[in-house]
Amino acid sequence: MGNVLIEDLNWRGLLYQQTDEEGLEKLLNEEQISLYCGVDPTADSMHIGHIVPLLTLRRFQMHGHRPILLVGGATGMIGDPSGRSEERQLQTIEQIDKNVAGIKKQMEQIFDFNTENGAQMVNNHDWINGMSMIEFFRDYGKLLSINYMLAKDNVASRLENGISFTEFSYMLLQGIDFNHLYNNYGCRVQIGGSDQWGNITTGLEVIRKTHEEETKAFGITIPLVTKADGTKFGKSAGGAVWLDAEKTSPYEFYQFWINTADADVIKYLKIFTFMERNEIEALEVTVQEEPHLRKAQLTLAEEMTRLVHGQDSLDQAIRISKALFSGDLKALTANEMKDAFKDVPTFQMEKSTINIVDFLVETGVSPSKRQAREDVTNGAISLNGERTTDVTYEVDSKDRLEDAFTIVRRGKKKYTMVQFN
Repeated sequence: MGNVLIEDLNWRGLLYQQTDEEGLEKLLNEEQISLYCGVDPTADSMHIGHIVPLLTLRRFQMHGHRPILLVGGATGMIGDPSGRSEERQLQTIEQIDKNVAGIKKQMEQIFDFNTENGAQMVNNHDWINGMSMIEFFRDYGKLLSINYMLAKDNVASRLENGISFTEFSYMLLQGIDFNHLYNNYGCRVQIGGSDQWGNITTGLEVIRKTHEEETKAFGITIPLVTKADGTKFGKSAGGAVWLDAEKTSPYEFYQFWINTADADVIKYLKIFTFMERNEIEALEVTVQEEPHLRKAQLTLAEEMTRLVHGQDSLDQAIRISKALFSGDLKALTANEMKDAFKDVPTFQMEKSTINIVDFLVETGVSPSKRQAREDVTNGAISLNGERTTDVTYEVDSKDRLEDAFTIVRRGKKKYTMVQFN
């Protein structure tokens, strides 16, 4: 029979496991459904590894289905054992609430909430928090055997090192979530990463055992995103690539995607962007025929930065990139310079008035006074984008941006940030 959405997901490489492939395809051809994806608030921001299931959920919305976004205010207090070799550090209620607020804001950037099939946001704290321990054991604890739970990969992989009863019970709580959404929101499908298969199938088991009629619920998992060279996706030199602009600036975010390898860029365009198939295939030709132009990487960086941070932040990221490429730093604001040079070598010094030659040697920009004089005379030194060729020049407060730092460039590419105490 076929289904346009399923065919597109397959082409993009977004389907890993399905509980009932034919049944889901039939359901999607017959009606508009509600389906959900959950995110536990383990931090106050998601990183790019978290958003693949959410972007997949957004694709369903674009085909007329209604997404339910579950933020795990309750399950986040327990901790998912999936993909972990040790117990999570439990978080305070205040920290969980702060994390929930941060994640909600990011989801609002990705999903449409104001259409007929607008996204709904729910928090499992609302229905789990009021449940007594007796209710939990009587209504749900009897549904699953210990043998069933021990056989799940996310538990079995932890048995050697040990797993607490708290984390062992996590899959049942997630099963309660799916059952609650099935009963109260008509939710038929759960989407998750490949590590969520055990939790998703537990949810289906809870639904099956709490309903007399034949249930029509389904589970889908998304493959783990990897790089062509086998290394982990989603890390930059500074660590995880966050959606929060305070943790990963829009410029750094943009640069992460720009630096995608040719071997990965088409795969990422399929997984992360909402571009049409013909557009992506046209970019695939450019990777093969004119890779030096990096059209695919530029498109990927623009699409992702616009999606997560908006057009204004994308414009700023492009402006910083162009200024760095041309060496014209005068076009940048002090804040933009701070973003652009976050990872360059940094030197701390006291505020003072100091000769340019001594300044270059003291900050390590030039190895000796002789070399420093030569660098200045040859026009190789710029302060905040202004070239300095006078060896008698005095570096003072006029050269300090926000009275706090100076960006020194030696030659074309070597930058140093001098911070003043």
